[in-house]
Formats: sequence, structure tokens, C-alpha cells
Amino acid sequence: MTTTDSDLDRHEAAFHRWAPYFLLGLSFLLALATAGEIMPSGRDQIAAYALVGAALVLQLWWSWSHRLHRGPNAVSVTYYVIRWAIAAALTTLSGFFAFYVAAGYYDTDEVIPGRRRKRLALFVTTIPIASAQTGRFPPEGRTGWLAFAGLLVANNALLTVVKHFADRQEARSRARADTIEQLQQAHEENAALQAQLLVQAREAGIADERRRLAAEIHDTIAQGLTGIIAQLQVVANTTDPATVTEHVGRATELARHSLGEARRSVQNLAPAGLSYDGLPEALRKAVDQWAEHTGVAAELTVTGAAQHLHGEVSATILRITQEALANVAKHAAALRVGVTLSFMDDEVTVDIRDDGNGFDPLALAPRTGTGGFGLDGMRARAERIAGSLTVESEPGFGTAVSARLPLVLHG
Repeated sequence: MTTTDSDLDRHEAAFHRWAPYFLLGLSFLLALATAGEIMPSGRDQIAAYALVGAALVLQLWWSWSHRLHRGPNAVSVTYYVIRWAIAAALTTLSGFFAFYVAAGYYDTDEVIPGRRRKRLALFVTTIPIASAQTGRFPPEGRTGWLAFAGLLVANNALLTVVKHFADRQEARSRARADTIEQLQQAHEENAALQAQLLVQAREAGIADERRRLAAEIHDTIAQGLTGIIAQLQVVANTTDPATVTEHVGRATELARHSLGEARRSVQNLAPAGLSYDGLPEALRKAVDQWAEHTGVAAELTVTGAAQHLHGEVSATILRITQEALANVAKHAAALRVGVTLSFMDDEVTVDIRDDGNGFDPLALAPRTGTGGFGLDGMRARAERIAGSLTVESEPGFGTAVSARLPLVLHG
């Protein structure tokens, strides 16, 4: 329940408690002010004083006892009937006491049980009011009775309309309260679910971080060591001092580069190339370095308007390209490689195509514990950020690796 609803309930409770006193006092003051014209008889005045005193005692008793006898029940019905009888008797002495009779309009639901009994109580309440409106009870002559009957019908019709709208408003209030309660329950359930999801996300994040570090180590240290081994094998198979110096220098450069990549991977930073360059420049350097190390002609093409991508997207594209080029160097025996980076409306793609040996994608051997992450690693990288990776290849006709990722700009 909201604070506003609580305030309304308090105000309504206060109104129900004090309104009968107010209406009784108002009726008494008006009747007293006009007693000379309306109640000239001393006997009527004494009766009025006695009935007002009885009404006051009744209200005081009810203010105390209704807390012990919360209605509707027999006690509340008895209170209602006695109050109506006193108010009706007062109305015969002075029409101003009809204000006190009207107290029965608003507390019927509290004290009278059953829909039919409530309707009967409301109808009975209109009788003294209609008689006060005609000026006396019982009415005189046919005209008086017709006026009384017309006022009785009019009062009940008006009361029915007002009661109808009041009931609808109460129904809406109850429905609103039920909705608020359901929303609060849903909020509590969502809070519990969110806490559970946070625990699951934390556990999934730990597992994902382990996979990420494994992939990063493979893409940095493993690829770097592979390149170093290739350079050292050339050195081992030659006696030319110039060739030895050249390939030892390349091996040293690869070692330094791989060491820097390994440190940044452990720290969960973007690849070293992205620390200083945008994605197109980093890809171009990676392709040129790969071509220089392998002696295979390689070219990068950028299509579309280059965008400043989110770091995770840029790192994923660079790593997939590096892994695909590493696979070409290991297995393809290619003469040319083409890398295409394409920026589109809602996605960015990178395609790595070679004219090498090719293979049957359906006949791939399962990955061993000593092998690289290869295609599985590239696909996992793409899917981790809602992307996809496809491979097209055929023995003797080269291979095409294509990664499609959502175009998420740098925040």
C-alpha cells in the first residue's frame, strides 16, 4: 500500500468517527436557533433535548464499542436501528435533524450485513429525509402524500446513482490495491531472481574468463612460439651469416611482441596493435607482418565507412584474423591471401580467403589436447559477442573464413 493510500484510509476513518457528531451538532444548533418558530411547544423542546442527549450517548458508546465489535454484526445493526429511530423522531420535531439522519448514508456498508439489507437500510434512511423536505410527517392530504412519495423516489434514485459510482470507485480502488500488491510480489520475486542470476553470471564469467585467457595465450604465446620456431629452423638449416642474422632478428622481434601480447592478455586489455591504432591500421600491420614472416603475398581491403568500434569487437576481429592467418601458414601452402574488412549499417565483417590446399570441413579431425584452438576458438570468439563464423573450403580450391559481428560503436 502506498503512502497516499494510507493517508486516505486514515482520513476516511476519521470522517466515519467524527461525522455523526458534526451532523448531530449542526442539526441541534439549527433547530435551537429556530425553536421559536418550528418547536414553539415546551414539550417538543424538552423531547428534542432528551433525544439529542440520547443520540450523543449512543454515539459515545459506539465510538468505544465498535472497536470491540467490528461489524457488520448484530451489535452494529442494533446501533444503526436505534440511531435511525432517534434521528427519525428528532426529524418530526425539526426538519433540520435530517442532517443527522443522513449519517446513515455513508456508514451502511460498515454496520449492515448483506446487499439486500443494505438497500433496505438506505431506503428507510430516505423516509425521514423526505418527510423533512415536505415540511411535516405525516403529510396532509393527497398532494402532501404525492409530494412525499415523489421526494422519496427522487432521493432513492439519486442515492442509487451515487451508490453505484461509489461502488465502482471502491472496486477500482480494490483492483488497484491488488495490482500494487502483485507488483510488489513480482518485484520481490524479480529481486530474488536477479540475485540468483548475478550468482550464475559470476560463475559463468569466471568460466568465460578462463576460456578467454586460454584463447589469448594461444593467440599470443603459441603463435609467437610457432613463428620463433619457424625462424630458428631456417637458421638451423643455413650457414649464411646474413640469413642467420635476419632470421634471428625476426625471432627476437616475435619474442618481444609475444611477450607484450601475453602481458596485455592477462590484464584483459585489447591486443597490442589496438592500443595505438584503429582496427583498420592494426589489421593492416598484422597482415603485413604476417606476409613478411611467411613470404606469402597478403593484402587488406577495407570497404564501407570505417567506424570506431567497441574495443571487444575490434579485439575479436583482430584475433580471428590472426588465427586464420596462422592456420593458413600452418596448413594451406597458399600463394596469396586476401583479407577484407567491411563496415555495414548494423554489422562488421572480416573475410580471410586463400588459394591454398583447402580441406573438407565435414571431415575435420577432432581437436587434440596439444593442438590450437583453430576454428573452434574463432567461432567461440565470434559467438561470445553475438556474432557468427562460417567456413567455406574444398580440397584444392582454397579456404574462406568469414566472421560477422554486430556493429557496436565505442561508447
